[in-house]
Amino acid sequence: MPFVRISLRNDTPPEIRRSISNGIHRALVDAIGIPEGDRFHVIGVHTPEDMLYDSSYMGIEYQNIVFIEITFVQGRSEEKKLNLYRAITSNLVTDAGMRPPDVVIVLTENDRANWSIGNGEAQLLQLTPKT
Repeated sequence: MPFVRISLRNDTPPEIRRSISNGIHRALVDAIGIPEGDRFHVIGVHTPEDMLYDSSYMGIEYQNIVFIEITFVQGRSEEKKLNLYRAITSNLVTDAGMRPPDVVIVLTENDRANWSIGNGEAQLLQLTPKT
């Protein structure tokens, strides 16, 4: 169960927000194999003044940046993560009209004991890890 937090400008239209969420979810399904019905996204909107970043960090020229934070259970290969970055960016360019430099992704991994999906239980401890 990946948990996705999307931070973007408050002038982003609702249909583009939805396209961004859809593109991220599709990439998670296609690139790392999460189930289609496993979407938990939170979209946070901010004024442009509250989106603070260097506009040319590492030689990348940002214009309308979107921060994507994904937390999931550890164990995916570097190759799968790189494929995920590419798939998210490709989907957001195609579906939401974004520029590739404006897609910033941060992955955070933890173990199954760090998740409760409701009812005060740690349901992921009961699942058999995929190999």
